[in-house]
Amino acid sequence: MTMIQAAVVEAAGGDFVLESLELGAPGPDQILVAIHACGVCHTDLVMRDGHLPVRFPGVFGHEGAGVVEAVGANVDTVQPGDHVLLSFHSCGACGACHDHQPGYCVEFVPRNFLGATGPDDGGILRGAVQIGGSIFGQSSFATHALAYVRNVVKIDRDLPLEILAPLGCGIQTGAGTVLETLDVQPGESVAVLGAGAVGLSAVMAAVIAGAGRIVVLDRHQQRLSMASTLGATATTDDLGQLGDSFDHIIDTTGVVALVEACIGKLALRGTMALVGAYPGDPRVALDLSAIMSMGRRIVGVIEGGIDPQRFIPRLIAFYRAGRLPVEKLIRTYPLSAIADAVAASESGAVIKPVLVMDPGRCGA
Repeated sequence: MTMIQAAVVEAAGGDFVLESLELGAPGPDQILVAIHACGVCHTDLVMRDGHLPVRFPGVFGHEGAGVVEAVGANVDTVQPGDHVLLSFHSCGACGACHDHQPGYCVEFVPRNFLGATGPDDGGILRGAVQIGGSIFGQSSFATHALAYVRNVVKIDRDLPLEILAPLGCGIQTGAGTVLETLDVQPGESVAVLGAGAVGLSAVMAAVIAGAGRIVVLDRHQQRLSMASTLGATATTDDLGQLGDSFDHIIDTTGVVALVEACIGKLALRGTMALVGAYPGDPRVALDLSAIMSMGRRIVGVIEGGIDPQRFIPRLIAFYRAGRLPVEKLIRTYPLSAIADAVAASESGAVIKPVLVMDPGRCGA
């Protein structure tokens, strides 16, 4: 057993409350990671509010980064002392996983939201009772987490864990949508709806891809300013000023009415990528003849449509080259200030809060 500090949500809609808990020893396929940093993602807040099928009480957090402390008997991909980033979990055996599309794994929901574990796997214990954990195969709002081979990516030890932690979800989702799912080509036009961490990562990736017109829509002026800094060619808080005839439109907002209004802004053979967290019964009125006759497409995207084992190293290479300046999005908070980090995320004041387990590393 490992004694840990973790942020627990007792019931849907509750607060994140720090608590001392026990973490079981890693099972044969698990990896014990000392968490140094974890990004706060919008999906964590959706889970907190009970809008996804998670267990309460539970520990969330799914953009973990840290150092391996121990490995199970079947693990040979990492060893104690390795620095790692954590991402989402997948089975490795289904057709999607074989196609390097683990975001569409047939077991995505049980492994990432329900926290399904094997009979010999360690879990999070409150006394003698196991509580909800293994969210995205990690639950990293804690000083330690148990992860798995398929959602652990080894990185070089000189890389800053508190900066790269969000690569495991938010950054790879935005960048992967552009570079993998949409495969944006030089000169193509891109509209990004929403300038949070996912949307701004899409902007950075569109610049990397050599896109021509890159237009960003958001209601927060400071986020629009950041979009311009990162390479957007135009920004607006007015849908009427967004323009039209885009080769690609990426919705990160989850606002159904906005998606409905923007489908008509697609160019001939244009594609709308749905990346947001949508409500339980999102109905959209579509002009099917316009979609059919113009060859328009609408595609759903989970985690950017990428394989973390292949894609995170690409992102790190872009970061090292100065082409993915994710540090511009980040403000760090100690784990004890998780309430402040969540409030800053919900208000839009901070684009990507990152919790760090060593308070001395905060303040960026």
